[in-house]
Order: sequence, then structure tokens, then C-alpha cells
Amino acid sequence: MNKLAGRNWVILCALLTGISLVSCSHNGSTTTGSQTVLINGAGSTFGYPIYSRWADDFHKLHPNVEINYQSVGSGAGIRQLLAGTVDFGASDAPMTDAQLAQAKSPVLHFPTVLGAVVPTYNIPGVTAELKFTPQALAGIFLGKITKWNDPAITRANAGLKLPSANIVVIHRSDGSGTSFIWTDYLSKVSAEWKDKVGSGTSVNWPVGLGGKGSEGVTGLIQQTPNSIGYVELTYAIQNHILFGLVQNSSGAFVKASLESVTAAAAATADSMPKDFRVSITNPPGNDAYPIASFTWLLVPTQISDAAKRDSIKSFLHWMLTDGQNDAEPLAYAKLPTDVSAKEDATVSQIH
Repeated sequence: MNKLAGRNWVILCALLTGISLVSCSHNGSTTTGSQTVLINGAGSTFGYPIYSRWADDFHKLHPNVEINYQSVGSGAGIRQLLAGTVDFGASDAPMTDAQLAQAKSPVLHFPTVLGAVVPTYNIPGVTAELKFTPQALAGIFLGKITKWNDPAITRANAGLKLPSANIVVIHRSDGSGTSFIWTDYLSKVSAEWKDKVGSGTSVNWPVGLGGKGSEGVTGLIQQTPNSIGYVELTYAIQNHILFGLVQNSSGAFVKASLESVTAAAAATADSMPKDFRVSITNPPGNDAYPIASFTWLLVPTQISDAAKRDSIKSFLHWMLTDGQNDAEPLAYAKLPTDVSAKEDATVSQIH
């Protein structure tokens, strides 16, 4: 393309898209010319594997745009967003009304992918995939079920010899969206858990040892005999640790997978609110995995830096379209197409 034709394309691009001249490249993608744009984000460890991949892939398409994402936990990501020290946050728990009221400008929630939180364990001599009822998981994390051979566990695992060893419970020590998903689920299936502990990114755990981040919990489980904890499915697969099946609301024991997580989303897609803040734990459906969730990017509607704003909008559009192809290789489920289309329309609210 000669210089005159290139200049004409830039002008046409700007007229059609309503963005600045420097934000239109010759191939029609949104960039910022030779200017380096650094975008900082922080939050969810649940979403870190795919956010890291997306940052690399988007940078290959737009070499002048660098996305720096820190895996610090959902709670810390929300705090940094509200403090204005990052350009976007990431969380596996939607922001509360109280948190949104603290923001300097309205914050949009963009579901990115779907994932599952799985019960992982390390029982010496046991290599089978255990089956867990909701009552067993709640009892273990309440500290009421203390032995691996408790009838609440063995009844669902007939024919499997489990030891009389004490169960070591491991949970997150930091503010965590993964903890929110886990405790949100337990609050739905156990009235006692709801009353005594409740749901949140941080709760007062009745028992157990704390690990920082999904990485910390994964490491503790690997190092601690007779332990049980919860991590995002990707971490369990990448670290080759056992994870169990969970009985869903239809009574079926379901293993977390792309298909069972997608089934959980499909069961609740019709009730998706306009702001995309939704819980899909314990959904209906025989094939649905019960501890599944969207994870969200949290983006302010007002971004004063034009180059940064245009790059973030371009990234969001790419994430909701071509970027979804990165999801399944990392054990996340893609967004339902109707949800991603609604989100893409919401990107225009960023100004």
C-alpha cells in the first residue's frame, strides 16, 4: 500500500469508527501507531492462565500494546481497580453494589470464559477419582467430617478402601474469587454452611490451612498427605493432581470438563442480567457440573487516555471473538455466543 493510499485508509477508518487517526492501522485493526501503550491489570488467579495467553497473543497482533497482568487474587484486583492503580481488574466474584459505589466511574463487568472449581486431594495409595456429595463437601469444610473413611464419603465410593487418616483441609488465605465460587456453592447446598460461614472472597474458615493463590493451594495439596482443597480446573490438570466428581442438583455425579461446564452455563444463560453479574453454581441439568462460574474483567467506563482506551476496547472485542479460541486448550469453556455478542455491544459504553 503506497503512502497516499495508506493515508486515505486511515482517514476512512477514523470516519467509520469514530476513533482517533493514530488508532487506525492499514490492516483495519485498532492500534496506536508507533506509540507503546502499557495496560496494567490485576486480580483473579483463576483466570491467570488464559489472561497470560491473551496478553501474549494480542501483543503479537499489536506489537505496540503491552498488557501486564498480575495474578494477585480477585480481592486484591478489585482493591487496585478502586484505588486507580490498574487499568482493569479481574475477579471470579462480581463486584458488590457497595464496591461499585466506591468506583470513580461506573465499572463494567465483562465475562471472559467459564471455568470450574474442583475438589482436589492427596491421599497416599489412592489413585481413584472420588465422588463427593454436597453434604460431604460441606461437612469436610465445616470440620464435622474429619476422617477419610467417614460413611459420608465411603457411601458414595463403594468398593474403594479409604484410610482412617485425618483429613487436612486446605483453603485460600487471600481474598479469592475461587473461594467465592466454592463458598457460593456450599451456601446453596448446605443451610448450616450458609448460616455459619456464608459466601465471599474471604470468609472465616472453620478449619484448615491457608495457601496464597491457586498456586499456593495446589502446592500445599501436593505437599500434604491426606489433604483436600479446591482449585480451578486448569491448575489441577496442569499440575497432574487428582480431582473428584461432584453430585449435582439432579443427583448425578459429574466430572468437571468443558462439556459439563458449558452445560452449567446453558442452564442459566436465559437469566443473564444486563450487567452480567450472575452466579451459575448448583444449576439444574443432569449433565451440568455444579461448581462452575464465569470469570470477569472489570473495566471503568471512563478512560481519559485515548490511546489506552482504544487499545482496551480493541482488546475486549478481540477477546470476545478470536480470543475465545484460546479457551478450550487451557481447560476453560468458551462463552455462549449470545453472551459474547451482548458483551461486544457493551464495549461501546467505554469512552
